[in-house]
Amino acid sequence: MEIKRQVTIYDIAKEAGVSVSTVSRVLTGNANVSKEKKEKVQHLIEKYNYKPNEMARGLSETKSKVIGIIASDIRNPFYATLFVECEKAANEFGYRVVLCNSLNNKELEDLQLENLESQRVEAIVQIGGRVDELVSDRSYVERVNRIANKIPIIITGKLDGADCYQVNIDEGKSMELVISYLVSNGHKEIALVGGKRDVISTVEKQLRFKQLLNRFGIECKNELIMDDYDYDEAGGYQAMMQLLNAVEQLPTAIIAINDFTAIGIMRAMKERKLTVPNDISLVSYDNSFLTDLTVPKLTGIDYNYEYFGKKIIETAIRVIRGEKVARISLIDTRLVIKESCTKIG
Repeated sequence: MEIKRQVTIYDIAKEAGVSVSTVSRVLTGNANVSKEKKEKVQHLIEKYNYKPNEMARGLSETKSKVIGIIASDIRNPFYATLFVECEKAANEFGYRVVLCNSLNNKELEDLQLENLESQRVEAIVQIGGRVDELVSDRSYVERVNRIANKIPIIITGKLDGADCYQVNIDEGKSMELVISYLVSNGHKEIALVGGKRDVISTVEKQLRFKQLLNRFGIECKNELIMDDYDYDEAGGYQAMMQLLNAVEQLPTAIIAINDFTAIGIMRAMKERKLTVPNDISLVSYDNSFLTDLTVPKLTGIDYNYEYFGKKIIETAIRVIRGEKVARISLIDTRLVIKESCTKIG
């Protein structure tokens, strides 16, 4: 007498011409299956009177091997470069990533956070947006904490009171590299241009800027700090025009809050018949691809993007695995010297 072999989830998948995970989603009622595939799988389940065994149930609970990433605005070279490095690192670990671009929209950011939770990603990474705010949004912190009870959340800024892991740039060290370089080249009239007063990274840069000028015995002049401007080319242009209109004596060097701001600064200077670095030296933050497209090429702080991205993903995966991980990790930066600064004196 021939004993009939029990039909398995693999048999169903093979006959239906779909993956095992698709069969698993049909069994668990997951909506993320096309109508055609769902009907085909459902027909075979009924045909063979298939009942999922423990292995099938285990497959339905298999880890997704997906990490969700929310970026503030992927059009910004900083976010684009960091995302690519995160994706590369995730692939090396056998994970894939899902990108959500919040476009600096808080409501969209909230929705994306909820969507990633419903998609059963194994971890969520947030780069920019609400995590950059100087004063953390209480309702957002509560929302994050609810999700963080089930899914690890890694951020590149801060959320006071949130159960998150932080991977951040060492802003103090980066400003020290810039100021030391400019002072060693004879600069004492140094301006800091761009950024918002309610963004933590900008505030940290400003505080360190003032502290370091004091350390080097240089007077910190309030009129040489131009903030409360957008982090784009237009913001840099507006900030620089305001600076040029406000001072009697031009600074010998300017620190731009990011590369977009630096490009706006250069446009404003060109309108006033000023050149970089002959009239004013210019150093920037980000060292994105934009710095090699300007004339002259921009000296600036590089965030070691490859290591930065890998550290974010490593932190996420170690938390997923239940390993002990530091709550805050700092990324060292480096100064890349190009053509936009000159010695004086």
